[in-house]
Amino acid sequence: MKGGIDLKPRRLYQVIDDLSKQAHSIKLLCHLTKVSRSGYYKWVKRKAVPSEKQLEDEKIKQKIIECHKKCKGIYGYRRIQIGLKRTYEIHINHKKIQRLLSELGIKSIIRRKRIYYGKKEPYLISNNFLNRAFYASRPNEKWVTDITYLIFNGQKLYLSAIKDLYNNEVVAYQISRRNDNKLVLDTFNKAIRGRNVKGMILHSDQGYQYTSHVYNQLLKRHKVKVSMSRKGNCWDNASMESFFSHFKSECFNLFTFKTSQEVRKAIKNYILFYNQERFQNKLNNLTPIEYRSQAS
Repeated sequence: MKGGIDLKPRRLYQVIDDLSKQAHSIKLLCHLTKVSRSGYYKWVKRKAVPSEKQLEDEKIKQKIIECHKKCKGIYGYRRIQIGLKRTYEIHINHKKIQRLLSELGIKSIIRRKRIYYGKKEPYLISNNFLNRAFYASRPNEKWVTDITYLIFNGQKLYLSAIKDLYNNEVVAYQISRRNDNKLVLDTFNKAIRGRNVKGMILHSDQGYQYTSHVYNQLLKRHKVKVSMSRKGNCWDNASMESFFSHFKSECFNLFTFKTSQEVRKAIKNYILFYNQERFQNKLNNLTPIEYRSQAS
C-alpha cells in the first residue's frame, strides 16, 4: 500500500480491533489504515460467529495437540498426518497440517547430528560385508550394533544396543557403567535368545570390544558373520547411529536426570515406544513390531 500501512486486511482489522480497546476511534483507525468500516465490522462479525470451517479447524487443532503431547513433541507434520489418520481417522493433506501447526506455534524437535570422534586402534579387523546395504529381506538376516555414552548429573552410563535391519527393531540392549567386553557380550547373548541367527551378519564399528578375540570367538561359535565399518567411517554404520541420535533427541536430551535408575527407566520406556508405537516411513508407516508380525 503506497503511502500507507502495507499489511493484509485481516491483520489490519486485528490492529484496529486492538487499538479500539484503548479508546481510539474506529472511524479514525479505518481512515488511517485505508480500510472500509463495513469491511471491519464484517470481520468482527465473522470472528464472533466462527464458520463451519473454523470450527472444524479448531477440532483438528485439539487432536494435533493431543498427538503432539503423546509423542512428546518429536513428530513433524508428516508423522502427525499419519497419527491423525491412524488414531482419529482424520484425513487431511500435509499443507493444512503445516498451516495449523504454524497457527498453534508447534514445532517438532530437530535432532542434532552426532559428532564423530574417531575409533581406537583395532585388534582383529573384519571386512565390511554389510557395505551399507541397510536392507534385509527377512528377520535375523542382518543386525547392526554400537555403544553410546550418556552423561548426566556428573555420572556416565554406556548403552549397547543391537538392531535388526529387517524392521529396525531394537532386539536387545544392555546398560553398564563400564564400556568393556562384558557389555557387548551380554548384549549379544541377550539378543540371540530364542532366535535362529545361523548365517546372519552382525555389523559394528572397529571399537576395541568388537575387535577382541572373545567377541569374535563368540560370534563364530554361533555361526554369525562378523562385519565391520571401515576405520574412521561412521556412515558404514549409519543405521545404528541413527537410532542413538533419535533416542537422544527424542528422549535423553529432553529431561534432567539425577540418578542412574531414572536413566535406565527412560531407556526402557523409549525402546518400548520405539519398537511398539513409533511408526516409520521406511516400514510403510508401521511400527517395527507391526512390520515384523507381517513376516510371521
